[in-house]
Amino acid sequence: MENGKCENCKKDEELEKILWQYKQDKDNLIQILNEVQEHYGYIPTPAQMRIAEYLGITLAEVYGVITFYSRFTLKPKGKYNIAVCLGTACYVKGSEKILERVKERLKINPGETTPDGKFSIEETRCIGACGLAPVFTINGEVYGKATVQKVDQVLDEYMKLEK
Repeated sequence: MENGKCENCKKDEELEKILWQYKQDKDNLIQILNEVQEHYGYIPTPAQMRIAEYLGITLAEVYGVITFYSRFTLKPKGKYNIAVCLGTACYVKGSEKILERVKERLKINPGETTPDGKFSIEETRCIGACGLAPVFTINGEVYGKATVQKVDQVLDEYMKLEK
């Protein structure tokens, strides 16, 4: 280690800027992870290694926090992240059919990203829009009272944006 930088880790000026905003105290781990995820869209392994080194904790501790909190992800999400709510109200009103249609259209499963990096799917438990059940979101935009036809319509619109 030279000047506080990891010789075996990918050098990234932005990552270093994030780290140097915080004292080298493990109590800052979650805030650092939040910022790193905002920067990359996920938390890559080299960043995890650098964070562990910076805070003087093990990589296992960093990984444990990332995998404990559903907010954090280890894989890059697509440009358009589709989240299908499987909470009780949504599930009872048919969100499983919504999820199946999204998977069928994109040919990927939850937690995956399309090969072109445009779309990813995730399952959520509740987004707080139970009155609009079933619900899915794309990059945080809520689509309520969803149907398979509505999913097709919305996906078609997003796909047109990419042509």
